[in-house]
Amino acid sequence: MIAPSILSADFANLASELKAIEGSDWVHVDVMDNHFVPNLTLGLPVVQSILKATDIPVDCHLMIENPERWAPGYAEAGAYNVTFHAEATDNPIAVARDIRAAGAKAGLSVKPNTPIEPYLEILREFDTLLVMSVEPGFGGQSFIAHVLDKAKQVRRLVDAGELRLVVEIDGGINMDTIEQAAEAGVDCFVAGSAVYGTADPAATVEALRQKVIAVERSAV
Repeated sequence: MIAPSILSADFANLASELKAIEGSDWVHVDVMDNHFVPNLTLGLPVVQSILKATDIPVDCHLMIENPERWAPGYAEAGAYNVTFHAEATDNPIAVARDIRAAGAKAGLSVKPNTPIEPYLEILREFDTLLVMSVEPGFGGQSFIAHVLDKAKQVRRLVDAGELRLVVEIDGGINMDTIEQAAEAGVDCFVAGSAVYGTADPAATVEALRQKVIAVERSAV
Protein backbone atom coordinates (compact mmCIF):
# COMPACT_ATOMS: atom_id res chain seq x y z
CA MET A 1 0.00 0.00 0.00
CA ILE A 2 1.30 3.43 -0.98
CA ALA A 3 0.11 6.49 0.96
CA PRO A 4 1.33 9.81 -0.45
CA SER A 5 1.70 12.52 2.17
CA ILE A 6 0.08 15.83 1.34
CA LEU A 7 2.58 17.53 3.64
CA SER A 8 4.68 17.75 0.47
CA ALA A 9 1.81 18.90 -1.73
CA ASP A 10 0.88 22.43 -2.80
CA PHE A 11 -1.56 23.50 -0.08
CA ALA A 12 -2.99 26.21 -2.32
CA ASN A 13 -4.16 23.56 -4.79
CA LEU A 14 -5.09 20.59 -2.64
CA ALA A 15 -7.96 19.42 -4.83
CA SER A 16 -5.72 19.10 -7.90
CA GLU A 17 -2.92 17.63 -5.81
CA LEU A 18 -5.31 14.92 -4.61
CA LYS A 19 -6.34 14.17 -8.20
CA ALA A 20 -2.65 13.85 -9.08
CA ILE A 21 -2.31 10.79 -6.83
CA GLU A 22 -5.32 8.83 -8.07
CA GLY A 23 -4.61 5.14 -7.70
CA SER A 24 -3.02 5.55 -4.27
CA ASP A 25 -4.18 3.24 -1.50
CA TRP A 26 -4.41 5.95 1.17
CA VAL A 27 -3.73 9.66 1.31
CA HIS A 28 -1.66 10.51 4.37
CA VAL A 29 -2.57 13.72 6.21
CA ASP A 30 -0.19 15.06 8.86
CA VAL A 31 -1.89 17.06 11.59
CA MET A 32 0.61 19.00 13.74
CA ASP A 33 -0.20 21.33 16.61
CA ASN A 34 3.13 23.12 17.24
CA HIS A 35 3.17 21.59 20.74
CA PHE A 36 3.80 17.86 20.39
CA VAL A 37 6.04 18.68 17.41
CA PRO A 38 7.65 22.05 16.52
CA ASN A 39 5.50 22.65 13.44
CA LEU A 40 1.94 23.70 12.66
CA THR A 41 0.14 22.27 9.65
CA LEU A 42 -3.61 21.81 9.40
CA GLY A 43 -6.58 20.69 11.43
CA LEU A 44 -10.04 19.24 11.23
CA PRO A 45 -11.63 21.82 8.87
CA VAL A 46 -9.00 21.15 6.20
CA VAL A 47 -9.34 17.39 6.69
CA GLN A 48 -13.10 17.75 6.19
CA SER A 49 -12.41 19.56 2.90
CA ILE A 50 -9.98 16.83 1.84
CA LEU A 51 -12.61 14.18 2.55
CA LYS A 52 -15.02 15.97 0.23
CA ALA A 53 -12.42 16.26 -2.52
CA THR A 54 -11.25 12.66 -2.83
CA ASP A 55 -12.45 9.06 -2.73
CA ILE A 56 -9.03 7.86 -1.58
CA PRO A 57 -9.22 6.65 2.04
CA VAL A 58 -7.80 9.34 4.32
CA ASP A 59 -5.09 8.30 6.76
CA CYS A 60 -4.82 10.97 9.48
CA HIS A 61 -1.57 11.08 11.45
CA LEU A 62 -2.11 13.19 14.56
CA MET A 63 1.16 14.62 15.85
CA ILE A 64 -0.64 16.44 18.62
CA GLU A 65 -1.04 16.65 22.36
CA ASN A 66 -4.26 15.45 24.02
CA PRO A 67 -5.30 12.96 21.31
CA GLU A 68 -8.04 11.74 23.64
CA ARG A 69 -9.75 15.09 23.11
CA TRP A 70 -9.21 15.55 19.38
CA ALA A 71 -8.79 12.16 17.71
CA PRO A 72 -12.45 11.02 17.71
CA GLY A 73 -13.44 14.12 15.73
CA TYR A 74 -11.33 13.02 12.78
CA ALA A 75 -12.99 9.62 12.84
CA GLU A 76 -16.44 11.20 13.03
CA ALA A 77 -15.54 13.38 10.02
CA GLY A 78 -14.96 10.28 7.91
CA ALA A 79 -11.24 9.55 8.07
CA TYR A 80 -10.53 5.90 7.32
CA ASN A 81 -7.62 5.56 9.74
CA VAL A 82 -6.73 7.86 12.65
CA THR A 83 -3.28 7.44 14.18
CA PHE A 84 -1.98 9.15 17.30
CA HIS A 85 1.35 8.99 19.13
CA ALA A 86 2.08 6.64 21.99
CA GLU A 87 4.18 9.40 23.54
CA ALA A 88 1.22 11.82 23.63
CA THR A 89 -1.11 9.99 26.02
CA ASP A 90 -1.12 7.91 29.18
CA ASN A 91 -4.13 5.88 28.03
CA PRO A 92 -3.64 4.76 24.43
CA ILE A 93 -6.18 1.94 24.72
CA ALA A 94 -8.97 4.36 25.63
CA VAL A 95 -8.09 6.64 22.72
CA ALA A 96 -8.05 3.69 20.30
CA ARG A 97 -11.45 2.53 21.50
CA ASP A 98 -12.91 6.02 21.13
CA ILE A 99 -11.56 6.24 17.56
CA ARG A 100 -13.07 2.88 16.66
CA ALA A 101 -16.38 3.79 18.30
CA ALA A 102 -16.43 6.93 16.14
CA GLY A 103 -16.13 4.83 12.98
CA ALA A 104 -12.45 4.75 11.99
CA LYS A 105 -9.55 2.36 12.21
CA ALA A 106 -7.19 3.17 15.09
CA GLY A 107 -3.45 3.56 14.68
CA LEU A 108 -0.57 3.90 17.14
CA SER A 109 2.63 5.71 16.14
CA VAL A 110 6.05 5.64 17.78
CA LYS A 111 8.97 8.02 17.27
CA PRO A 112 12.31 6.65 16.04
CA ASN A 113 13.84 6.40 19.51
CA THR A 114 10.73 5.10 21.28
CA PRO A 115 11.08 1.36 22.01
CA ILE A 116 8.24 -0.81 20.78
CA GLU A 117 8.43 -3.41 23.56
CA PRO A 118 6.26 -1.50 26.11
CA TYR A 119 3.44 -1.37 23.55
CA LEU A 120 3.46 -4.89 22.17
CA GLU A 121 0.81 -6.08 24.62
CA ILE A 122 -1.66 -3.35 23.64
CA LEU A 123 -1.27 -3.60 19.86
CA ARG A 124 -4.27 -5.94 19.78
CA GLU A 125 -6.35 -2.81 20.33
CA PHE A 126 -5.06 -1.25 17.11
CA ASP A 127 -5.51 -1.66 13.37
CA THR A 128 -2.29 0.09 12.39
CA LEU A 129 1.20 0.56 13.79
CA LEU A 130 2.95 3.58 12.28
CA VAL A 131 6.72 3.37 12.69
CA MET A 132 8.32 6.80 12.29
CA SER A 133 11.54 6.62 10.29
CA VAL A 134 12.29 10.32 10.82
CA GLU A 135 11.70 12.61 13.78
CA PRO A 136 8.09 13.79 13.40
CA GLY A 137 7.49 17.42 12.53
CA PHE A 138 8.97 18.11 9.11
CA GLY A 139 9.04 16.48 5.69
CA GLY A 140 12.11 15.85 3.56
CA GLN A 141 14.25 14.26 6.28
CA SER A 142 16.66 11.35 5.81
CA PHE A 143 15.56 7.80 6.51
CA ILE A 144 16.54 6.32 9.90
CA ALA A 145 17.23 2.67 9.17
CA HIS A 146 17.43 1.30 12.72
CA VAL A 147 13.65 1.69 13.14
CA LEU A 148 13.20 -1.26 10.79
CA ASP A 149 13.96 -3.55 13.73
CA LYS A 150 10.57 -2.49 15.19
CA ALA A 151 8.82 -3.30 11.94
CA LYS A 152 10.49 -6.71 11.81
CA GLN A 153 9.52 -7.46 15.40
CA VAL A 154 5.86 -6.63 14.83
CA ARG A 155 5.80 -8.40 11.46
CA ARG A 156 6.88 -11.62 13.18
CA LEU A 157 3.94 -11.31 15.59
CA VAL A 158 1.54 -10.64 12.71
CA ASP A 159 2.85 -13.59 10.73
CA ALA A 160 2.52 -15.80 13.82
CA GLY A 161 -1.14 -14.84 14.13
CA GLU A 162 -0.65 -13.00 17.43
CA LEU A 163 -1.55 -9.62 15.94
CA ARG A 164 -3.74 -8.42 13.09
CA LEU A 165 -2.69 -4.96 11.98
CA VAL A 166 -1.12 -2.95 9.18
CA VAL A 167 2.55 -2.11 9.65
CA GLU A 168 3.05 1.38 8.24
CA ILE A 169 6.21 3.47 7.91
CA ASP A 170 6.59 7.22 7.51
CA GLY A 171 9.68 9.28 6.83
CA GLY A 172 12.34 9.36 4.14
CA ILE A 173 10.63 6.75 1.96
CA ASN A 174 11.78 6.91 -1.66
CA MET A 175 12.74 4.60 -4.52
CA ASP A 176 15.78 3.36 -2.58
CA THR A 177 14.58 3.10 1.01
CA ILE A 178 11.22 1.54 0.16
CA GLU A 179 12.99 -1.73 -0.65
CA GLN A 180 14.58 -1.87 2.82
CA ALA A 181 11.22 -1.20 4.43
CA ALA A 182 9.48 -3.84 2.31
CA GLU A 183 12.11 -6.41 3.24
CA ALA A 184 11.43 -5.61 6.92
CA GLY A 185 7.77 -6.55 6.47
CA VAL A 186 6.14 -3.15 6.16
CA ASP A 187 2.66 -3.14 4.57
CA CYS A 188 2.00 0.57 3.98
CA PHE A 189 4.54 3.16 2.86
CA VAL A 190 4.08 6.90 3.38
CA ALA A 191 5.95 8.96 0.78
CA GLY A 192 5.86 12.74 0.55
CA SER A 193 8.54 14.53 -1.43
CA ALA A 194 9.36 11.29 -3.27
CA VAL A 195 5.88 11.49 -4.82
CA TYR A 196 5.02 15.16 -4.98
CA GLY A 197 8.54 16.14 -6.02
CA THR A 198 8.09 14.40 -9.36
CA ALA A 199 6.40 15.50 -12.57
CA ASP A 200 3.88 12.65 -12.50
CA PRO A 201 2.92 11.75 -8.91
CA ALA A 202 0.50 8.98 -9.95
CA ALA A 203 3.19 7.27 -12.02
CA THR A 204 5.61 7.56 -9.11
CA VAL A 205 3.08 5.93 -6.79
CA GLU A 206 2.83 3.01 -9.20
CA ALA A 207 6.63 2.79 -9.52
CA LEU A 208 6.96 2.64 -5.73
CA ARG A 209 4.30 -0.07 -5.61
CA GLN A 210 6.19 -2.11 -8.21
CA LYS A 211 9.34 -1.87 -6.08
CA VAL A 212 7.44 -3.42 -3.17
CA ILE A 213 5.94 -6.13 -5.38
CA ALA A 214 9.42 -7.02 -6.66
CA VAL A 215 10.70 -7.43 -3.09
CA GLU A 216 7.73 -9.62 -2.18
CA ARG A 217 8.25 -11.83 -5.24
CA SER A 218 11.94 -12.26 -4.54
CA ALA A 219 11.13 -13.38 -0.99
CA VAL A 220 8.85 -16.22 -2.15
